[in-house]
Amino acid sequence: MATLDSKTAVKALAALANDNRLAVFRLLVTAGRSGMSPGAIADSLGLPSPTLSFHLKELAHAGLIEGKSQGRHIIYSACYEHMQTLVDFLMENCCAAEQCACATNETEA
Repeated sequence: MATLDSKTAVKALAALANDNRLAVFRLLVTAGRSGMSPGAIADSLGLPSPTLSFHLKELAHAGLIEGKSQGRHIIYSACYEHMQTLVDFLMENCCAAEQCACATNETEA
């Protein structure tokens, strides 16, 4: 499993610390691996093309999404592996000072 350093985690979290970028990322997570075209993203979120283009660039630069050419179009999709690595980084030392059920998904009785 890939590991993340603090600098990369901060870059990803900073990219998500914007309402529009968070909405784009969540929409692409919902879309699945087949992704969405910029036009479909813009229509779904009501974002102008120049604004969307800026946000897509920021998310891609942070490694959270990727664009793949399909003919003359680019289809964007979430990078699930990077997203999971970020979540793992955030949870890496969960409850290290005390016993908890986080790692095993158990609940207290």
